[in-house]
Amino acid sequence: MSQLINDQLCETRNNLVEEIKLLSDTQFNAKPDANSWSIAQVCHHLTLTEASFIRLIAWALKQEDSKQAERKNILIIADRTKKVPAPEFVVPAEDLFTVQQIIELLDESRGKFTTFLDTIDDPSLLTEKSYKHPFLGDLPLDQWIELISIHEQRHIEQIKEIKAFIKVEH
Repeated sequence: MSQLINDQLCETRNNLVEEIKLLSDTQFNAKPDANSWSIAQVCHHLTLTEASFIRLIAWALKQEDSKQAERKNILIIADRTKKVPAPEFVVPAEDLFTVQQIIELLDESRGKFTTFLDTIDDPSLLTEKSYKHPFLGDLPLDQWIELISIHEQRHIEQIKEIKAFIKVEH
């Protein structure tokens, strides 16, 4: 894994933890409305997404017929004005979580993700193979890795919006 990607992953995760670490469990699980996610659910979604990215990248790397795809502008994922429904397999549980529980899940999922990336024998395959993104189309695997930080940044902005809505002091 490149140092730049590693730095981006660390910086974004640190920013996320800074946003949530001082919340009470009540604030953490408060929903702005019945159809919205709580901050806890947003964070749970991020752990589910990270795990799904491991599975999809591992699967795509094994595919002989996986083709090279054109690079896309993945920064559009960070745009919160564009609503993107989460695929069913990354929709968070309705469970209540403690902040500490989620921080541990975030640490665990990131550890698994970086360990997985370190096991890729031929990183050049990440630019040569692709997997279809539900909104962006065929995406080179290295852009899937970059997408983790961009996706997380999108949800950090969502967390800030939720905190403002439930009136959390900064």
